[in-house]
Amino acid sequence: MARFVRCLKRTVFSSSIAYRNPKIGLPTNQKPKFLISHRCLSSGSYVSEMQKSAFQGNILRLIRNEIEYELDHSPPFQPPSSFGPFAIDERPGEQWISLRRKFGEKEDIKIEATMFDKSVPSSKSTSTEPEYLLHITFIVNISKCGSGETLEIMCSAWPDTIEISKLCVRKSIKSSPSSYGGPEFEELDDNLQDALYQFLEERGISDDLAVFLHQYMKNKGKGEYVRWMESVKSYVEQK
Repeated sequence: MARFVRCLKRTVFSSSIAYRNPKIGLPTNQKPKFLISHRCLSSGSYVSEMQKSAFQGNILRLIRNEIEYELDHSPPFQPPSSFGPFAIDERPGEQWISLRRKFGEKEDIKIEATMFDKSVPSSKSTSTEPEYLLHITFIVNISKCGSGETLEIMCSAWPDTIEISKLCVRKSIKSSPSSYGGPEFEELDDNLQDALYQFLEERGISDDLAVFLHQYMKNKGKGEYVRWMESVKSYVEQK
């Protein structure tokens, strides 16, 4: 009987230890399941990091190739700081440039021009060989000292000509949204239209400005594209 009780105690004691420590009683070549899962997770994370690194490296390679191509084949040149009597504010990173000058003793002239903002098919365009004319919008603001008013003229610059589309007088006091803004330029008398073109030409705003703006914006477009690619590259390189 005593022998039977001792055997029973050993059996219960061994079972209790195995319950508290699941490693006890396992074959030596068998690992706990939670250890295997942890190792699988570590392996999966490693593969994921490898894939991410390869993807990042591929993007950086393509970006560097693109930047190198642009700089080797058609590098942007240092833009001019003036056009005739106008001083130019290049405004890097923006889609606009500003030109300013004084005319006479009272007039301050400011021109704000966009980069290329639309295009239309040219007369030489065909279904097999399409050609397009690029368009630039620019706004002329002419103010007189002490008047509190500004003559605003909205224009288009085509490759070799300017075109007026609208003009109005802006007051220093904010006008009502329902105020009359005037007719479209093409609705004006032909002689008045010609006189307004002459008015702008006397202030250095002529077809020559259209030619200059197209050359300038073509170069600015290259510079902004390379600057943008450099920004993307810097972001991708961040850890």
